[in-house]
This record gives sequence, structure tokens and C-alpha cells, in this order.
Amino acid sequence: MTTPDDTRSRILAAARELFAERGYAATSLADIAAAVGLTKTAVAYHFHPKDRLALELLSPVLGDMLALLDTTYDSRADFIEALVGFAVRYRSVIRLFMEDLAADDSTAEPGSERATIKSFRDEIYAKLAGDDPTPEARLRSWALLGALQWGAVKTMDLPEDQVHAALLKAARAY
Repeated sequence: MTTPDDTRSRILAAARELFAERGYAATSLADIAAAVGLTKTAVAYHFHPKDRLALELLSPVLGDMLALLDTTYDSRADFIEALVGFAVRYRSVIRLFMEDLAADDSTAEPGSERATIKSFRDEIYAKLAGDDPTPEARLRSWALLGALQWGAVKTMDLPEDQVHAALLKAARAY
């Protein structure tokens, strides 16, 4: 017999995989339902609206994100190393963080998930770029964030240690 917790876990696992593969906006509740062998109504019973699914997937990540941002690093290189580790560890949801939920800054209502994600992204950028960044520092910081985002999202088929080593090497070049 399947318990409600088992069903929720299966839905979350399917959503995590589909969001990483297709993106949040391109994944419907019907897609998730099909992946788990349920009806859309059954998925909606557990997670309605779809934002609740995203929030539940992001919930364990938020504590580590706060720790990443609240830590004082001895150097920019130390922060980059911690950021790469974070991006690789959570690459299954990193696309949700950096692309889908924060993509359209103009729709970020104060207090919304989108505004929270935008705030995290902007704080990461500020730690990378510094207090009064030059145009080059701004460009390098945004380029690094883009490289981490796509490097994490598009390598789900590769072992974590391989992705970590390659992304760290690339990030150090920024």
C-alpha cells in the first residue's frame, strides 16, 4: 500500500528530474503526473499551486544558501570554491533557482518565491563583484554565474566529482 508520504516523495523526485531537464516553466503538473503514473488531480491534491512543489524542492537548499551567503570568506577564491560546491551539490534544482524563478525580475512581488530567489542571486553576484565593481568585474561575475548555472544544469549525466573539478577549474579562470 502506498502512503501519502510515498506519493509525495515520488512526485517530488519526478518534479526535480523534470525541472532540471526541461525547466520549471516548461514542466506542467500533467507532465509530473504522467512521470509518476498519477492523474493531474492527484498531483494537484499534494501540490497546488505548482509553486508549492518548487518551494518544497528548494526548502532544503535554502539553509545551505543562507550559510553560503552569511559566511565570511578570506578571499574571492574561497567564496568561488564554496559557490561551485553549492552549485554542483544542488545541480538538480539550480536551474529552478537561477533561471526559471528569477528570470523575469519585473514580476518579482515583494515576499514572493521569485523575489527571494532574485535576492539570493543578487547577493551571490554582490559577493563575486565586490562593493564598487569595475565594468570588467561586473562582466566576469555575471559570466561566472552563467557558467555555473549552465555547467550544473547541462551535466546531470556526469558524475558529481567530475563536474565539480571541471567547474572549479573554469571558475578560477574568472
